[in-house]
Amino acid sequence: MTDTLKVAAAQVAPIYLDKEKTVQKAKEIIHEAGNNGAKLIVFPEAFIPGYPDWVWVVPNYKSAQLNEYYTKLIENAITIPDKYTKQLCDAAKEADIHVIMGLNERNSEASNSSLYNTLIFIDNKGEILGKHRKLIATGGERLVWAPGDGSTLEVFNTAIGKLGGLICWENYMPLARTAMYSEGIQILATPTWDKSSNWISSMQHIAREGGLFLINCCMPLKMDDIPDNLELKKEYPTEREWINIGNSCIINPKGEIIAGPVKGKEEIIYADIDLKQISSSKRLFDVAGHYARPDVFKFAVNRKPNRNVEKID
Repeated sequence: MTDTLKVAAAQVAPIYLDKEKTVQKAKEIIHEAGNNGAKLIVFPEAFIPGYPDWVWVVPNYKSAQLNEYYTKLIENAITIPDKYTKQLCDAAKEADIHVIMGLNERNSEASNSSLYNTLIFIDNKGEILGKHRKLIATGGERLVWAPGDGSTLEVFNTAIGKLGGLICWENYMPLARTAMYSEGIQILATPTWDKSSNWISSMQHIAREGGLFLINCCMPLKMDDIPDNLELKKEYPTEREWINIGNSCIINPKGEIIAGPVKGKEEIIYADIDLKQISSSKRLFDVAGHYARPDVFKFAVNRKPNRNVEKID
């Protein structure tokens, strides 16, 4: 394992609600980042095939409209594994880069008609390391995404360090963070839809609290990115240009922003990191080490899958 490496955050927009074209765009970005020397690239929350922003702007009484959007999202969601994840794996292998990708995932183990907000982790050999399903959706998101369980709350030991991810406001959950810290995470991906300055401040705190490098990746989305044939476009003010401006950045274990923030454009941002900074940052404060106080506090994670059906022979 090398101590120094280049990492990237892909502040890019999907081809909205089109997984074929969005995966093709993702492959091109993966190759670009690999050609630029990055060994890890993080994509935004729900990048494939896009974040369902209608949960915040379309009232629930417009059921026909909401049914149309949900059906479209289901049709363009990903099953892990499938031919689309294979394309991503092939691109990661060709580019010699680790990939953390946000996507909408079908619940293929059950009805195949519900969705999870998921991160998929792919190594530079083109192998799927695993996935993480968002534990709890925020506000209106609960009308689209089912809650994940503890079975996907883990850290992956790779050639470039210990990687993990929490999605958007999951990062506000102290015990979810504790689960990451307890596994010795070194690089935390925080794909998000939150573009606020308060969010950035929180990410700086988390990087310092956990003594880790944090890659914060937010999706930039313009009105022009929404297909004209979707009624959704009419829900926004006509003069509006941006639905989300992005605000992605990369943060070191001291809580310092070392790349970005980037607003109002699509861009891959890069940072050179040195994992030795993690050890030095934990000399005085190691949240899962000498500051843990297991004699006072006890912590447990239920990693058992919460399946709808248990099949017994």
